[in-house]
Amino acid sequence: MTGRTPPRRSAAFIAATALVASMGLAACGSDDSAGGTPTLTWYINPDVGNADPSAAKGGQAYLAKRCADGSKGKYKIKVQLLPNDASDQRLQLLRRLAAGDKTMDIMSVDPAFSTEFAAADYYAPVPDNLQAQFKQDRVQSSVDASMYKDKLVSVPFWANTQLLWYKKSVAQKAGLDPQNKPVTWDQLIEAAKKTNTQIGVQAKLYEGYAVWINALITSAGGAIVENPGETYDNLKLGIDSAAGKKAADIIRKVATSGVAGPAIGSSTETESLGLFDGRNGGFLVNWPYTYGALANTDKKDVGAALYPRVSAGEESKPPYGGIQLAVGKGSKHADLAYQAISCITNQENQTIYMTKSGNPASRKKVFDDAGVEKAFPGGIAKLIRENLDNAAPRPLTQYWGDISLALQQRFSPPGALTPQTPASTQKYIGEVLNGKALL
Repeated sequence: MTGRTPPRRSAAFIAATALVASMGLAACGSDDSAGGTPTLTWYINPDVGNADPSAAKGGQAYLAKRCADGSKGKYKIKVQLLPNDASDQRLQLLRRLAAGDKTMDIMSVDPAFSTEFAAADYYAPVPDNLQAQFKQDRVQSSVDASMYKDKLVSVPFWANTQLLWYKKSVAQKAGLDPQNKPVTWDQLIEAAKKTNTQIGVQAKLYEGYAVWINALITSAGGAIVENPGETYDNLKLGIDSAAGKKAADIIRKVATSGVAGPAIGSSTETESLGLFDGRNGGFLVNWPYTYGALANTDKKDVGAALYPRVSAGEESKPPYGGIQLAVGKGSKHADLAYQAISCITNQENQTIYMTKSGNPASRKKVFDDAGVEKAFPGGIAKLIRENLDNAAPRPLTQYWGDISLALQQRFSPPGALTPQTPASTQKYIGEVLNGKALL
């Protein structure tokens, strides 16, 4: 672990360990004690299939079955579904890892939290003979998110980024051409007011709100953490900056102009998608699964474009998301787990997964597949691929869990942000990290 653990985080570890201990570690250990085929446990985040292993769904559970069947008896894989919210996923994984749970064979990990787990030495090392394979043909943003202290500690699985989704009829009425001319947030707000339509964003107190704030600050040329590899006492925060003030100003404008609907403070990806898919939806920032998930909108009227800019002359930095696969240090079958990951992340399986789930692959060649281009028509597949090159991750620091929570709290409610919000937020985060304030 790098440096001393902040006092508040130590409390989280203690609570987590105590909770798992109270469970008697009933979930620990594989079910292959009788000497049969080893069973790997894969903790998956919710997707289009959840725990359904059918080919029709094509989710992570299907890839688990597909790779287990193809292993010719080397291993089986059972899946355990994690909570829907990324912050809750982090907490559940953290509890089990802190308790030394031996079922942590494969984990689907949000890249924002991978650094935290790696710094705590919770990961089994990636085998030397697989390192090159796990970096091969991957978009650079997914490789960067898999590194810690210049070492590959997790494996790129799917790589995600947000796009600007819009209804072509609405954009035309507003005089915008987002596909050919990048738009700014100010233009979107004015377009929505002019056409009496709404903009879908994510501003609930959850990780998705931190994703939006980070995208705005990085698009304005700033950084929430300027030296993410440092220990908490040397961390340099960049929220109290011109970029931070610009981000707060855009969020306040979106919230107070009425274009994001009355429930912006409780809006996640799901609610914002519903807003866009409704009669008054005009614009939306969201992940690529959006296109396949639209139920009420004529898809011929749906366009996708680069993430909105904060300033006309400055390229945007869309959010980077996705999932990394990692193996717990306590796994009894780390070698088999990495063999399974090699199968799960091969080109064929990533192609199946992107086509069925709508979650983009980390492998570049997948975007050239005819099935993928059919699932994301009209150049959307190519746009996602381009966006991934410009995507900016949330700060890859082991303290992101605490920073994110503090950021969400102090940037809420969205309509009450002021030019002083970035400075007060930065002060609060510093106090939290140094044990002088509680979240």
